[in-house]
Amino acid sequence: MVGVFAAITGMCGLVAVLAGVAGLREARRMRRVGLPAGALVKRAPGDVAGEPCPPRPRLQFTTADGRVVEVVSPVPPDRRRPLRDGETVLVFYDPADPRTVVVHRRERVGLEYGFIVAGSVLVVTCGVLLAVAD
Repeated sequence: MVGVFAAITGMCGLVAVLAGVAGLREARRMRRVGLPAGALVKRAPGDVAGEPCPPRPRLQFTTADGRVVEVVSPVPPDRRRPLRDGETVLVFYDPADPRTVVVHRRERVGLEYGFIVAGSVLVVTCGVLLAVAD
């Protein structure tokens, strides 16, 4: 029974580590190959003016080849840096797929490192459980 629990714990930890590594890799890739653009923060249709933007407002920007792209923000606003309606923020977009964007200085790498640490703890816990089970 302990072996089954250890295996499930180890697999969950491995998935968390891989998710964190993939997120960090994507953030680094976008900083390396992404093109900068000024994006206009837009309130979603139906939201009341004067209230804070919804958790994920829309970002509208123009690509280097002149296309206008509108995407949902990959990050929610926070208290220190709210995404206010009408504000302009710097984004980096993937030239191959402009719908893939990161908001400058809001890449949330701390979250990715958190996944890696939590996953590593689960993998170590799996090893300890397997060692104790013998």
